[in-house]
Amino acid sequence: MCLGIPMRILEGDDISALCQRGAEQRRVSMLLLGAQPIGAQVLVHIDTAVRVLEADEAALIDQALDGLAAAMRGEDFDSAFADLIDREPQLPEHLR
Repeated sequence: MCLGIPMRILEGDDISALCQRGAEQRRVSMLLLGAQPIGAQVLVHIDTAVRVLEADEAALIDQALDGLAAAMRGEDFDSAFADLIDREPQLPEHLR
């Protein structure tokens, strides 16, 4: 399974950008999106930025990834999915 991860742009141009998530930095391709402003959040899949993210969406993805890591360590992970507790699953708007 492959996952896209949210990363913040530190510097870049139309071709590539140096991005960061936590302590990890990597250079990613910007060919699908073009240049983005410093500080923008992008979804990175296989070292390619595939979509610009809003800050709240990037935070939810980060929480889910942190929850997955906690579950793999055998730790409590409910707090990472607080937005899903006590509600029925919903399809994204574009699939309704």
